[in-house]
Amino acid sequence: MILFPNCKINLGLKILGKREDGFHNLETVFYPLPFKDALELLPNTRNKNEVEFTITGLAVDGEAADNLCVKAYQLLKKDFPQLPAVKIHLHKAIPLGAGLGGGSADAAFMLRLLNEKFNLNLSTPQLLHYALQLGSDCPFFIVNKPCFATGRGEVLEEVAVDLSAYKILLINPGIHINTGWAFSHLSDGSKPSDRLTQGSEGLKPSDPFTIIQQPIETWKHVLQNDFEAPVFAAHPQIKTIKESLYNEGAVFAAMSGSGSTVFGIFSSKPETEKKYPANYFVKVF
Repeated sequence: MILFPNCKINLGLKILGKREDGFHNLETVFYPLPFKDALELLPNTRNKNEVEFTITGLAVDGEAADNLCVKAYQLLKKDFPQLPAVKIHLHKAIPLGAGLGGGSADAAFMLRLLNEKFNLNLSTPQLLHYALQLGSDCPFFIVNKPCFATGRGEVLEEVAVDLSAYKILLINPGIHINTGWAFSHLSDGSKPSDRLTQGSEGLKPSDPFTIIQQPIETWKHVLQNDFEAPVFAAHPQIKTIKESLYNEGAVFAAMSGSGSTVFGIFSSKPETEKKYPANYFVKVF
């Protein structure tokens, strides 16, 4: 059985502060994109006691036991000891450490695969519960529709935002951004800022959900990602990518998640050939 975990971008990302449990409260809009890994699950008839995990495509550092797909299996195995040994194969196409949620998507889709393949009859709320134990972005990929996310990212409300009339250009310069590092540097002269939108009472703080209700042409100066300040300071070339997207005519451009991928939203297909170094990942949707 095969599923195809897709990536996401963040339309705005506001960090509200650190929680007592060590996580951060945030506000963002998750938007899914059709750029996908491939994830296959089979019963492992040769070995009754272990998970056999293989991977192709992009290189993934670390031991197989630390992969989120394996951890998803082990998480369900605790509550469903009848789960048989399995073979998991992941073909990795979504860049890692890129702010696209590829690892989280793989974990969430593995939960879905196990639920469907072995008839566990888990409800969506139950899958969301398990997904949150694997990572803050994982619950989104259970829903996998545009959502306004609060809390750690697990409180999800579907939103009516549709970018299908636009072309979305993803650019990743091959820089791996550690999410923990990005959070730790929010306090280094880059305090999360209030979003300002023009209302009947003048300028007032707002959130990504409110902002995306406005025409996309108005997003440029008010829909922001709090991680951009520390990441751009450490890696100026990422800031340069964002600036180049606006120079090419993007109606909106931003970094996704904690980086390093930057996306631009265009009214028509952008001309991307030969504009970026050969080692950059460049994709248009």
